[in-house]
Amino acid sequence: MMKTALLASSMWTGVTGAAMAQSERDTIVVTAQKREQNIQDVPISLIAIGTERLEELEVSSFDDYAKYLPSVTFQSTSPNATSVYMRGVVSGGDGNHSASLPSVGVYLDEQPVTTILGFLPIHIYDIERVEALAGPQGTLFGASSQAGTLRIITNKPKLGEVEGGFDAEVNTIKDGEVGFQVEGVYNQPLGDNAAVRLVGWYVRDGGYIDNVLDSRAFPSSGITKTNAGLVEDDFNDGETVGARIALKIDLDENWTVTPTLLGQRSNFEGRSTYDPKLGDLNAGRFYDELNEDKFFQAAMTVEGKIGNFDLTYAGAFLKRQIDSFSDYTDYAYYYDVLYGYGAYFYDDMYNLVDPSQTYQGDDSFSKYSNEIRISTPQDKRIRAVAGFFQNHQKHYIHQQYVVENLTSLFEVTDHPDTIWLTEQKRTDRDLALFTEVEFDVTDSLTLIGGVRGYRYNNSLVGFFGYNANFSSRTGEAACFEPSIVPDSPCTNLNRTTKDTGETHKLGVTYDLDDDKMVYFTYSTGFRPGGVNRRGTLPPYLADSLRNLEVGFKTAWADNRVILNGAVFTQKWSDFQFPLLGQNGLTEIQNAAQARINGFEVDLNVRPFEGLSINGAVSVIDAKLTEDYCGFFDFTTGGPATVCPQAVDDPMTSADETSPPQALDGTRLPVVPDFKGTLTARYDFPVGGELMAHLQGSVSGQTESAAGLTDADVATLGPQPGYAVFDFSTGLRNEEAGWELVVYVANATDERARQLNLVACGVCGSRVQYGVNMPRTVGVRFGQDF
Repeated sequence: MMKTALLASSMWTGVTGAAMAQSERDTIVVTAQKREQNIQDVPISLIAIGTERLEELEVSSFDDYAKYLPSVTFQSTSPNATSVYMRGVVSGGDGNHSASLPSVGVYLDEQPVTTILGFLPIHIYDIERVEALAGPQGTLFGASSQAGTLRIITNKPKLGEVEGGFDAEVNTIKDGEVGFQVEGVYNQPLGDNAAVRLVGWYVRDGGYIDNVLDSRAFPSSGITKTNAGLVEDDFNDGETVGARIALKIDLDENWTVTPTLLGQRSNFEGRSTYDPKLGDLNAGRFYDELNEDKFFQAAMTVEGKIGNFDLTYAGAFLKRQIDSFSDYTDYAYYYDVLYGYGAYFYDDMYNLVDPSQTYQGDDSFSKYSNEIRISTPQDKRIRAVAGFFQNHQKHYIHQQYVVENLTSLFEVTDHPDTIWLTEQKRTDRDLALFTEVEFDVTDSLTLIGGVRGYRYNNSLVGFFGYNANFSSRTGEAACFEPSIVPDSPCTNLNRTTKDTGETHKLGVTYDLDDDKMVYFTYSTGFRPGGVNRRGTLPPYLADSLRNLEVGFKTAWADNRVILNGAVFTQKWSDFQFPLLGQNGLTEIQNAAQARINGFEVDLNVRPFEGLSINGAVSVIDAKLTEDYCGFFDFTTGGPATVCPQAVDDPMTSADETSPPQALDGTRLPVVPDFKGTLTARYDFPVGGELMAHLQGSVSGQTESAAGLTDADVATLGPQPGYAVFDFSTGLRNEEAGWELVVYVANATDERARQLNLVACGVCGSRVQYGVNMPRTVGVRFGQDF
């Protein structure tokens, strides 16, 4: 759909969230503080990308818009498992089913859509804006907003207007496949007081990674595994189909109800990482790999007035199902090389069998949340918002590691050919009361204070491990009660952790004049603790973040120049650090302390009619402030601060010390020292009815570390810096309602490396890379009606 013609002018914003100077387009209005405000009046480091800019930048997914948000970094281990970070608050290794909750909250409208494995991969279409709130938002947004919050705001049904449109696109990837997508929206009034909005999309992603000939010779058995029957070009293709429906009902002049339904299904084959030892964008996989992600959400928002007070209720129920089938041959191979595991794998006739493994995953999520809040009139000197929040999510985890034709002696009970099984139920619950108050001391000076009291209760119960005949210490041999979780042979894990606490916010804003503001903010955030899946380890504790920030928001030259910025320092205490322990199990430890210093600047310049220049940068220095020893100190109940020689027995006191796994001053992983983006666009008339445009953008960052510990850094290597260039040109006819765009994404075919990974803790010589898509050329046509 040609969204520029359909949407009201007030929906426009640049990459920086600034307004156009032209009178027909007003400043963007955001709801980052749970009420409508001009973005330039919000004392938060906030970037918003509006509807028109989302289309101009050819945004259809998280990866597309994240590169225009300098405070945001991310890692994707699969198309539906993305870990998002903001302002350098990252220790690496997140995203495992039994790992920490995310440190960045993601909201769709008023509802949180962050699950334990990450947020929903929502297709971006008919979206009013995307907001990125940097820094702790723990007062108004809670536990998973420790480092920041992303908000995806959809276009709502419009009363009294019939409108619709569609977009159709075809694209081709360099040395890859052809892809396409079709999207549509339709808005229909239902009488005078109601309207419905229907949105749908279908996307076919072309593949670009080749599965090439490869083999593994298992030394213990002498068996050689080859993938000759699976050699295929462009084997990582996929498709996504989804729909969204929203109904808006004005009950009277004060009360509105907006129920919504969202559903999406995606299927991907192969995987989007490659093995540099096999060549650029080549992989060597020994089994077909599949990933299916389905989710459905029903949500409702009720808005109204009680006297002069605004009341808002937001509730949602979410179901998500991820089914996956993955090749674990590298895992099996390296364990055979180091420990001779292949000699233990034989059939019922005692013949050695192929020891390669496959992974069959079944992750089933359910989540419901409720929030109710009340706000005082916004035209008073004292303004307040207060509310209650509840969140409850469950994750049923099935992970089955299969060795074909494995002897029944070693099979996990009732699971044929299964050498290892995980059947667990994870439950995360939290409750909160919150309030935030603003007081105008003078017309220019405002004081802000907020507090959120929380309680969490998180548990993990079920089974993990081997058959008792294969291991006499773990798995079935370690069970202490019958099966609790369905399909598990017995129970060897049943633990709970809970706590209460508070987060705080204090701030001061001062208006230098109508167009310029400075502010100071002190804010805190937290992330709940949880249960380690290895039952012999203690639960990991909550970690906390303290943020001091000084910022400014300014408009110059009759709003033709918008310049915003912030300087901040953050202290991250007892941060949760995931690592691969024995048998490749993820373990979470409260590692150490870190400090993060940085600044952010965003700029919007419109030197003359038709030309716009948008830029934003983030500079971050994120480092440990003490040594990381690599284990939990049972005697103190927290991370060890002195590294004893007997690292396998943390309770042993020792005069001598062993080298820390990461020294004081070590850089935190993933986050670069510098990330920036710059976009220039020129719109100009062609003939009497047509408008044309030329647009170019560059986004990039400096090198970052792939891991925290010295061993991980040595194994994984760095993630090099990169710069990605995108270009587009097109024609549009506002009166006829059509638009034609030709674009080139990643014009220089840059390999922007976003992930370095290994299949297991001992698979160090086979590092794989996750990168952006190669150069892609596309054509898009949009029509509204």
